[in-house]
Amino acid sequence: MIVTPIKTHKITSEDKDILKILDKYINSLEDKSVVAVTSKIIAISEGRIIKIGSISKDELVMKEADLYLPRHMSKYDFMISIKNGIFTASGGIDESNGDGYYVMWPKNPQAPANKIREHLAKKFNIKNIGVIITDSKTTPLRWGVTGVAIAHSGFEALNSYIGKPDIFGRIMKAEKLNVTDTLAGTAVGVMGEGNEQIPLAVIEDVSFVKFQPRNPTEEELKDLKIDIEDDLYAPLITSVPWKKGEKS
Repeated sequence: MIVTPIKTHKITSEDKDILKILDKYINSLEDKSVVAVTSKIIAISEGRIIKIGSISKDELVMKEADLYLPRHMSKYDFMISIKNGIFTASGGIDESNGDGYYVMWPKNPQAPANKIREHLAKKFNIKNIGVIITDSKTTPLRWGVTGVAIAHSGFEALNSYIGKPDIFGRIMKAEKLNVTDTLAGTAVGVMGEGNEQIPLAVIEDVSFVKFQPRNPTEEELKDLKIDIEDDLYAPLITSVPWKKGEKS
């Protein structure tokens, strides 16, 4: 796997078109590449920003999250939330690298993922191109953040090993590789979390990615997510008094 970070200018509210940003910094692209784009620069280009001080962050989380836990429940005075079926901090709202604004997730992350894939495929005349929209997430019982893909396009999100033998012939019953988050973790590792100014990355030599020259179907997107009641960690997730956000 080869990951190439792409440094850009400081993306601000003056940048209104994510495709123009991509055109400025991605000058060539090989077939069977995956382009990673941080959700933050897409959100900024969509105008999904609110001036800090014009609304409290708690109010904004309540508006943006599907489910959330009040701040007082956290030892760290922190709002835990679920948005679009993903555990995320503060409903996906961030202040870092926001130039005095709260930055939310894109309104519908799948839409720009599809648009970017279609644009790049046409521009570079390539058939197989993947796109992931990335953000950072925490992991229970681990310090630090890793990457998560909040949307993808152009490849199969899951590689299933169910029904296949392991190296000793044991038939696997539940194993699946989450390709989207595997790629996102790699991309976020080179993008960084501070002032690196690297909101883009190109990932190549990804033999485990099964490309498909189209956007994912609704059924494929649904298959990537698990209902809370069916989740392996359901006993933990359902044991706390989640509150419904306005997006729920």
